[in-house]
Amino acid sequence: MKILLTNDDGYDADNLKNLYEKLSKDHEVWIVAPKNNCSGMSAAISYLKEIEVIKIDERIYAVDGTPADCSYLGLLSIVDFEFDIVISGINHGANIGNDVIYSGTVGAAVGGRNLKYPPIAISVASYDAKDIDFISKKSIEIINKIVTFHDSFKGKVININFPDISENEFKGIRATGMSKRDVPARPIKLENTSENENVSKFRYAYSGEPIKDNFITDAEAIKDGYVSVSVLDYSLNSKEFINDLSDLINE
Repeated sequence: MKILLTNDDGYDADNLKNLYEKLSKDHEVWIVAPKNNCSGMSAAISYLKEIEVIKIDERIYAVDGTPADCSYLGLLSIVDFEFDIVISGINHGANIGNDVIYSGTVGAAVGGRNLKYPPIAISVASYDAKDIDFISKKSIEIINKIVTFHDSFKGKVININFPDISENEFKGIRATGMSKRDVPARPIKLENTSENENVSKFRYAYSGEPIKDNFITDAEAIKDGYVSVSVLDYSLNSKEFINDLSDLINE
């Protein structure tokens, strides 16, 4: 396969480089990833801005833009062929539940949903994984299964989350749904260092705690030590709601 590998942590992130090394043994892999950390950027693009692209190596490019910019440029500009799949990650930190709305890892993957194979976002619930070699190898096993049965996931994004485990701690894989989160913690108000008393500064606090549901959620699987695999529907197909909306607005 021809693989566009990206992330939101930056082209030089350890997890990305580890996955690149292992994927490159059997596939043609190009890294097109942000020059700097772009966590929390979702699928934002650098609209009406110039985007600098730096060629680091023969198949490695650093983009001074967002994760979605990386997918856009990688798929439509940097190379003169079509990729088979976009893989985003392995992210430093989990992307579960409502957090996928803000995730740059997922945002980068979304751009590849119309390729031959469904895009895959991969994360691990640690900023310094204890066994990234194992997580990369297990990721490739899951990627290969998804590619084999890709017809079932057209227009979708696959979201994979690993707990921070070593190979001998691996318990299995769970198909999961997205967890909902409780109310997030209040933003943290920082000390005002400005001379203007009307200026305030805040920092985001923790997301709300995952809420238990009547199905296995990604948060629950990770908490119990299992790898979570979820399907995110980005098919943008709203035709099933047309009749209901028509009845509502013409009532």
